[in-house]
Amino acid sequence: MKLYIAEKPSLGRAIADALANQLNQPQKKQQGYIELANGDVVSWCIGHLLEQAEPDAYDEAYKSWKLEHLPIVPQEWQLKAKSKTRSQLTVLRKLVKQADQIVHAGDPDREGQLLVDEVLSHLKISAHKRKNTQRCLISDLNVPAVKRALVNLRSNQEFVPLSVSALSRSRADWLYGMNMTRAYTLQGQKAGYKGVLSVGRVQTPLLGLVVKRDEEIENFVSRDFYQVEARLVNSNNESLLLKWQPSEACKPYQDEEGRVLHKPLAQNVCQRIAQQSAEIIKLEQKDKQQPPPLPFNLSTLQIEAAKAFAMSAQQVLDTCQSLYERHQLITYPRSDSRHLPNEQHGLAPNVIRAIGENCHPLQEYTEQAQPSLKSKAWNDSKVEAHHAIIPSEKVVSLSQFEKLNQFEQKIYRHIARQYLMQFFPAYQYAETKVEAEIAGGLFKTQAKQPLEPGWKILYDNKSSNKNSTNKQDSTQILPPINLDPNDKQHGKHAWLCDGANLIEKQTTPPEPFNDGTLLAAMTGIARFVTNTEIRKTLKETDGLGTEATRAGIIELLFKRSFLQRSGKQIRSTEVGRGLINSLPESAITPDMTALWEQQLNAISQRELNYQGFMQPLNQHLLGLIEQAKQHIPVGLQSLKGQGQGFKRKGGKRKSSIKKYSKKTKPKS
Repeated sequence: MKLYIAEKPSLGRAIADALANQLNQPQKKQQGYIELANGDVVSWCIGHLLEQAEPDAYDEAYKSWKLEHLPIVPQEWQLKAKSKTRSQLTVLRKLVKQADQIVHAGDPDREGQLLVDEVLSHLKISAHKRKNTQRCLISDLNVPAVKRALVNLRSNQEFVPLSVSALSRSRADWLYGMNMTRAYTLQGQKAGYKGVLSVGRVQTPLLGLVVKRDEEIENFVSRDFYQVEARLVNSNNESLLLKWQPSEACKPYQDEEGRVLHKPLAQNVCQRIAQQSAEIIKLEQKDKQQPPPLPFNLSTLQIEAAKAFAMSAQQVLDTCQSLYERHQLITYPRSDSRHLPNEQHGLAPNVIRAIGENCHPLQEYTEQAQPSLKSKAWNDSKVEAHHAIIPSEKVVSLSQFEKLNQFEQKIYRHIARQYLMQFFPAYQYAETKVEAEIAGGLFKTQAKQPLEPGWKILYDNKSSNKNSTNKQDSTQILPPINLDPNDKQHGKHAWLCDGANLIEKQTTPPEPFNDGTLLAAMTGIARFVTNTEIRKTLKETDGLGTEATRAGIIELLFKRSFLQRSGKQIRSTEVGRGLINSLPESAITPDMTALWEQQLNAISQRELNYQGFMQPLNQHLLGLIEQAKQHIPVGLQSLKGQGQGFKRKGGKRKSSIKKYSKKTKPKS
């Protein structure tokens, strides 16, 4: 008997439907599994069936929170069955024993890999079964796509590093979150704070970003700065606007961003250049092209949807899950890839046709799309377990599509439009850069002139939301310019500065975070890392958390009352600030977490092993706990008595610390 183990029931049903379709025979639904006519069985997990054991599973003494116990580092790690899904684990235990062959069909990411692998390990399958376990990677729940995946099974051994990476992440989060939370909660009590101070590997640096931004805004002092704009004219009365570029001698009068803060300096420039001849010293004119933007991964889709539709990260994720599982209109959404496998290009005509049938605002563009075009999105070397989020081949009726809620329709249209762009030519434009010298000063300008819209045609008013994030080129149109000194109209001395404009501006504070910008900060964390050595090793795409966890981490900070919303803005609460101001720098900056994420990725790429990650982590944790023991979080003294430290239950006062210890796993 061949046993297929899916990540969740919806995926299990999709596999069973595809297999039954191949056999052309009915399936039989049982409790917790589906039996096929040939005797094979499809079953499933229900998310993680297992979870890390609580500290008291290792030692009864750990039921009480005491500083002398810390750090708690298990010698032999234990998993326990989740109470709500224990019955499904029992079903799998029986089926695994009966199976001759096992097919792992977890979601195509590191958590999906671990989710099934940890069950197989917990059930102690034989070495022979483990060696022969196959892996099925499904990113589209429609029958044709599932069939294709089922005939392309791979050895599960290929994905061991992915599983080890997820296991390392799980254990690291447990170690860090549980030990740091206990340490700072106990120290917080000494400062009079009665709540649980939840500290996590990802959540705390993320909260730190928001707190730091809020404090920057509150402490910001605006300064005046000045720019000079020169207007050049020629004998044909053609004009040209250029901006002054301060020289090295102006640096004492500039801020760290190069803005001139000394008004008399800018005024002097205006006086010196007025009615002076101008010499064009540099002219660059190039025809350029811009390829279509890559299809979405989850984070880029969440960022774009926050800008265009004011959707939170969790709303986008939930909407995508519905489009994937319930409606089967898009591929697997928890993807970190923006590329597509080459073999997928052959399905383009079917996908384009489905978009036209499903989404009428895009229909005319499906007719203009050129399926033979192959953008840089198709790249096997950049596709691992899963590919970019794209529409599926499924076609629904107009009435069915209109039954989707407004968010589902908007997100589908956004994903579909991004996919269609891959089948349009590049956007072409002419770029001109001009430099001029006036009275010894340097002035510059540049302009872009659209030539062929290419893929940008999809951003017209018919297909794009009024809040579309696309920015059209909006620079001045330059007159013909010639560097030939013999050309009387446009030559070396043909231009005159007939006007100098002093522009007065004020520096502005940074904008508060919103859903889009906070996600962007999480996905491009390198610019927030303070350690220059760590920053050097990070890629632009290295981030806090994973595609699958970022939305949940943000929501967790709201649930724990560390963050609050003010319209579209995300701001820190008094408790959130108190916590951040009580923790050491290493716990509130993203440096350590970004480095961990990089190392976890290295494990999945076979560039680092489990011990190489965990041993330094344990040493670092020891130092952090010792530091915590020496530090009273004075930042929480003003919040004495606040928090949710004690709640009544059954007529008695019960500490939420004990509740946390027994029932709640620390989260990252």
